[in-house]
Amino acid sequence: MPKYAVEYSYIEDVPRRHAVRPEHRDYLRALAEQGKVLAAGAWTADDGGLLVFEVDDEAEMQKVLDNDPYKAAEVIASTKVTAWTPVLGVWLD
Repeated sequence: MPKYAVEYSYIEDVPRRHAVRPEHRDYLRALAEQGKVLAAGAWTADDGGLLVFEVDDEAEMQKVLDNDPYKAAEVIASTKVTAWTPVLGVWLD
């Protein structure tokens, strides 16, 4: 199944973003329970984050991003999605 690395850059309005953060994390947690989120977290500077997904295809990846509460709250300044093929690491069988 394809993997995607997603980089978010956040808007500068931290209180607005933090207000929706619990809903965003609940959304990602549910996807993790389905095996679709391999890892997710904010950069140490808290100005963006990295999310790694394993989903069926690009269309599903876009649907996942479109349904993220952060998108509805308009707290993402930019999104970069990159298909990823890891060759080494503990995630691989």
